[in-house]
Amino acid sequence: GYGHAAPSTDGGKVFCMVYALLGIPLTLVMFQSLGERINTFVKYLLHRIKKCLGMRRAEVSMANMVTIGFFSCISTLCIGAAAFSYYEHWSFFHAYYYCFITLTTIGFGDYVALQKDEALQNKPQYVAFSFVYILTGLTVIGAFLNLVVLRFMTMNAEDEKRDAEHRALLTRNGQASSSMCSCLWYKSREKLQYSIPMIIPRDLSTSDTCVEQSRSSPGRYPETPSNRCFCNAQRSAISSVSTGLHSLSAFQGLMKRRSSV
Repeated sequence: GYGHAAPSTDGGKVFCMVYALLGIPLTLVMFQSLGERINTFVKYLLHRIKKCLGMRRAEVSMANMVTIGFFSCISTLCIGAAAFSYYEHWSFFHAYYYCFITLTTIGFGDYVALQKDEALQNKPQYVAFSFVYILTGLTVIGAFLNLVVLRFMTMNAEDEKRDAEHRALLTRNGQASSSMCSCLWYKSREKLQYSIPMIIPRDLSTSDTCVEQSRSSPGRYPETPSNRCFCNAQRSAISSVSTGLHSLSAFQGLMKRRSSV
């Protein structure tokens, strides 16, 4: 409502409130439905155009639809601005401002069409154009806003899927690193613990003892699911650790000084 016309009687005000409660939701549903159908038709048309041009990728992406919707909105506003600037003798900027305020349903009322020279009675063609233009423009704007909302929903869904995959990958990596700790045994365990404690923790002493005992008397310590070696399953992980441990040969002097202390 621009505010240039309003009900004056109590009965008219009550009717206006009841009509608005029923009419506004139905109008929103209608424009949303029309916008979805327009988007479907534009997507089909663009797909056919790409196939006719012989493009390798004939699929229509969401970015293509948003771009087309944006330029459709700009074109609709420019057409309305040109028409209203001619009929109302406004500048193009003021007419564009009026179209934007009208089609976004802001409706300040500072610029209102069909108010000069009794245009409602004397210019039926202008009245018909205004009626059709406002309905068409609202449909185009609704279709574009629907595309923008779908785009944001798609982005959020992609982010959530990426986060879930990342968490699953971290979980698998954590299980792999914990399953290979029973396979590590080095003669210079204490030197490695005191020189680089972040690589070989002190908790490996129990695993080393188990491995030493199993090697000395294999019959006494048979292989069970609790002490089974996972080297074959985690060959890549152990090889990466052993590669890093081979590079510790350059720190022999440092380890000797630490052991002497």
